[in-house]
Amino acid sequence: MGLEAVWSFKLRSCFVIMGVAFGIASLTLIVTAVDGANRMAVEMVDMFGPDAALVFGGNIMHRAVGMRTMTLSREDARRIEESLPGVKAVLPMRANGGQTIKAGNRNYQDVLVVGTTENYASAWDWPLAEGRDISAEDEATGAKVVLLGDKPATELFGDESPVGKVVYVSGIPFQVVGKLAYRGVTTGGGGDIDNRVIIPLSTLLQRYNLDRKYFRALRIKFYEPQAMAAHTENLRSFLRSLHHLEPGDEDDFTILTADEILKFLSMFKGGLSIFLGVTATIALLVGGFVLANLFSISVSERAEEIGLKKALGARSSAILFQFLVEACVLTLLGGVLGLFLGLGLGQFLSRMDILTIQFSWKAFFLALAGSQAVGIVFGLKPARQAASLDPIQALRGEG
Repeated sequence: MGLEAVWSFKLRSCFVIMGVAFGIASLTLIVTAVDGANRMAVEMVDMFGPDAALVFGGNIMHRAVGMRTMTLSREDARRIEESLPGVKAVLPMRANGGQTIKAGNRNYQDVLVVGTTENYASAWDWPLAEGRDISAEDEATGAKVVLLGDKPATELFGDESPVGKVVYVSGIPFQVVGKLAYRGVTTGGGGDIDNRVIIPLSTLLQRYNLDRKYFRALRIKFYEPQAMAAHTENLRSFLRSLHHLEPGDEDDFTILTADEILKFLSMFKGGLSIFLGVTATIALLVGGFVLANLFSISVSERAEEIGLKKALGARSSAILFQFLVEACVLTLLGGVLGLFLGLGLGQFLSRMDILTIQFSWKAFFLALAGSQAVGIVFGLKPARQAASLDPIQALRGEG
């Protein structure tokens, strides 16, 4: 009878289902977004490495208008490698984005060209799919050799091996000496970490006529990853000394470590959870009040039906159970619809690079549990109201 009533009162059912669906959609977004952020944190930390620091020129956190960003010099790199305790390797880097590369009759645009010294793959813990890394000799001689990321290698050569082939980077011929393994991590704003090519730093500076004294970033690896907090503080003090900064001056550089990435993602997840949590709570409450009000009206409209059932021997508990079944079926349908709405919106936001969404069974079971909780909590009062009707008054239409 409860299922028949759900089908009979279609407009009421539609309102209740949609009200619950919006709340469950928000709840689904919370769970999938947090799970996606956790996955992204693991991927980023694995990619970044627990034993490394990335130093950027300029203070990203407190950048003033017109503040210099090219503050890391060759002297900084040399002094860090020679004098800072615990340093394993120092890798200066510069990059030039939006470049076009060609191979035969194939073109691929908007590629990031990274210039670096030897052992790029080793310094970034980035396995080579084939070939070799940039060598010290390549850097010393300004060789026109290139290490391809997975994306440009696939776009230009498909399943063929690119090693030994010639590609043109901004019209300049380079011989491919290696290919980086696929990583599949996005960098935000539509960025793809696999969409890059690596050439010797000396070659980049010469071919693009860039300042030879300063770098955009330094990748620094340490011997003892368990002492990264101390290494980071030593590095900061050493750079401040090299740049002659006074005690009250802001850093003119930014140090990024795996711990900093985790702190940022933790703050992001916290803010996201609060925002979506408030949204989900409000939406579920609205859906619950819609259900309660419509069911209260329905009890008045169906007073004669309820009175007839009681006159024929239906117990109050049976009436109560029927209305709760109706409420739970409607909220269950709303929960399933909201789950798919939430996942659909999540996929849209993922493609827009706003959120990283990952489906989990936790989201599925929370959606069902949340919808049933709304059905029971907000459907209980009208169900009791229906169960408590006097059959004689109900048959007279006085319910």
